[in-house]
Amino acid sequence: MAKLPIIKIGDPVLEQEAVEVPKITKKITKLIDDMLETMYDANGVGLAAPQVGVSQRIIVLDVGEGPVVLVNPVIQSAQGEEIDVEGCLSIPERWVYVKRATQVVITGLNEKGKPVRIEADGYFARALQHEVDHLHGVLMLERMLAEAEVEQVESPVSEGAEE
Repeated sequence: MAKLPIIKIGDPVLEQEAVEVPKITKKITKLIDDMLETMYDANGVGLAAPQVGVSQRIIVLDVGEGPVVLVNPVIQSAQGEEIDVEGCLSIPERWVYVKRATQVVITGLNEKGKPVRIEADGYFARALQHEVDHLHGVLMLERMLAEAEVEQVESPVSEGAEE
């Protein structure tokens, strides 16, 4: 495994629609492992492939219950809404208020290429939506309702201490 450089705001890869992964190969498996290592090293709770310069539809997360890997994730349904604070590893030292669904159902493939369906709520649902946004070239600043002061951030949400 290898720690990858995290791409920062301003890089065009963060603004592009990521491409679907046609097949889980050894190269994709290595990328997933490297993304997990990078996310943990950066104290994040989520990371999307475009954040490490790879325009492919892969996200990794860990909201404290173990790693979750989704390849080609699709949000099937979203319910409720809540405004909370988010941060992002690609936008360091900045936290903003974002409105997100409180519950989502998301489908995709796991790291072995098997279909998965995840029903998530709360923080996990927020993190999933944040990461899927990255796959569509959407940054949290585009959904921002207001800036949050660092003092207002109890435990930074989405993208971990930054996602």
